[in-house]
Amino acid sequence: MSGTTRIVILDGYTINPGDNPWTQVENLGTCTIYDRTPPELTLERAAEADIVLTSKVKLNAALLNVLPKLKYISLLATGYNNIDVAAAGQLGIPVSNVPAYSTESVAQTTFALLLELAVQVGIHDAAVKAGEWTRCPDHSFWKTQITELDGLTLGIVGYGTIGRAVGRIGAAFGMRIIAHAPRIPRQAGPVPVRFVGLEELFSTADVVSLNCPQTSENTGFVNSRLLGLMKSNAFLINVARGGLVNEADLAQALHTGRIAGAGLDVVAHEPMLAGNPLLSAPNCIFTPHIAWASLAARRRLMNIVAANVASYLDGAPGNVVNSQYLTPAGRFDNESNPR
Repeated sequence: MSGTTRIVILDGYTINPGDNPWTQVENLGTCTIYDRTPPELTLERAAEADIVLTSKVKLNAALLNVLPKLKYISLLATGYNNIDVAAAGQLGIPVSNVPAYSTESVAQTTFALLLELAVQVGIHDAAVKAGEWTRCPDHSFWKTQITELDGLTLGIVGYGTIGRAVGRIGAAFGMRIIAHAPRIPRQAGPVPVRFVGLEELFSTADVVSLNCPQTSENTGFVNSRLLGLMKSNAFLINVARGGLVNEADLAQALHTGRIAGAGLDVVAHEPMLAGNPLLSAPNCIFTPHIAWASLAARRRLMNIVAANVASYLDGAPGNVVNSQYLTPAGRFDNESNPR
């Protein structure tokens, strides 16, 4: 292994806030780790890097073109919308992501949000602690309608690894599963699922779960038109990307009672802006982009990132997401990084 390979981690804190060491990656080269990198420091910090690891720091075409030493990028995430993968490919820079590391954690959070909307545990816990049960003349009381999931229809937008896991859990609750995907998979997984068009999914599902990647084509696609098709007692869950949803339209749908509630782990701008219209929307609950963040998932992420870097250094980069753009020559030269 070459000790001269320069690895720069631009935003490592959320992956390792102290409980998930970078040892595997540090063993692969000279490693510089930044907890966070503001946009104005990205060029300075990445200037000498052979390899950049990043989660949310954006690398656009203009920046990539002024990083002549950069030969390889590995995401610290599954999504790669923060990297101009086409521009990287044209420069001969492979870009790898980290697939499937957080599947069970994300599916779990999907149902944590859904169950909170369905049962409102937080509201009832607060009521009990405020003394309402000790003052209650009855053995039981409820502050909101309680929704039973059994027999409801779960509509999943995006039926990849996470979508299938969500479907499996939904089926265990007795839910009927429908899904929409750009390409219907040959093997749809272990539970029955019916694939439908997007409009049919939004109009017939009692719960719509977004589990698809964000692309330039689907940004903001959950808008007033699709929300207007939903049942008035339906819930929307988004654990994918905040940019999939037109937030002003969703806020309006919640304010007017067009839909019954929303559970969101992601918003369009993160960290969340104080003026986000959803903050004041009724029956909208949030988690701060934590669906991926269990320690078990972050440890898997670390293992895969280290394997990505090692495979690049061995001359056969894995999990490459921009193969279709890669030039035959360019900066990728594994002989310059022997192990």
